[in-house]
Amino acid sequence: MEQALWTRARLGRCGPRLDLLTARFDKHAYAPHAHDEFTVGVCVGGSEIIDYRGGHIRTGPGSIVVLAPGEVHTGGPGNATDGYAYRALYAETGLLRDGILGPEAPHFREPLIDDPELAAALRSTHTDLSACPDPLEAESRLPWLLTALARRHSSSRPASDTVPGADRIALAVRDRLADELLEPPSLADLAAEQGMSRYQLLRAFRTTMGIPPYAWLAQHRVHRARRLLESGIRPADVASLVGFADQAHLTRWFRRVLGVTPAAYRNSVQDAG
Repeated sequence: MEQALWTRARLGRCGPRLDLLTARFDKHAYAPHAHDEFTVGVCVGGSEIIDYRGGHIRTGPGSIVVLAPGEVHTGGPGNATDGYAYRALYAETGLLRDGILGPEAPHFREPLIDDPELAAALRSTHTDLSACPDPLEAESRLPWLLTALARRHSSSRPASDTVPGADRIALAVRDRLADELLEPPSLADLAAEQGMSRYQLLRAFRTTMGIPPYAWLAQHRVHRARRLLESGIRPADVASLVGFADQAHLTRWFRRVLGVTPAAYRNSVQDAG
């Protein structure tokens, strides 16, 4: 079955939006076209042939394709039987430029990239954000991965990873997130307050706390949710009280952190009481 599903994620509560595409085609072939943003795609099944810069790119499962803004390209099935499936995102140039030196846009000499670790991370992030486009999660994960893409595979030189005062910065960000868990500030705003780039802030936080900001806040919300569930409040009501988008979002994180659903946890502690 052919399908193309679009999701729009926001980078931070009031930040810019970024489009995500989940596609599966048997026979569909794109007409020549171009995008204003970088196109970053991961093949997840079959094979696609892309005409680009006067040549042909053949994708396979796990391969990453990077197409520059304004570059005309086409796409179609690599063979007559399997079709092709991919996840793609469309990113403004600034999202790839944060962790590299110089003001120029990163240049990718080779549009087809073999990087299994990065491909898996892009696919996982795309899947999670397509299901629940949480603004802080999107801002924590997507710019980090796009910066990694530019640093590893473009011709640009990486900026220094040293962040002076990383511990202090991370703890200040942690406290702001805890204080404003219902409407957390954007990482871009927090970075600007510290006089640094978003990549530097993310690096400081991950280095100090061991996890990205969205994951820390989700776990903090889960711990707050436990107390409310123990008092007898229903999971559907608890989700909004601690800042999750809905009960499904609460359940996803509750199971990740504690291994059970909120309802099962509520029932077990009430039975024990």
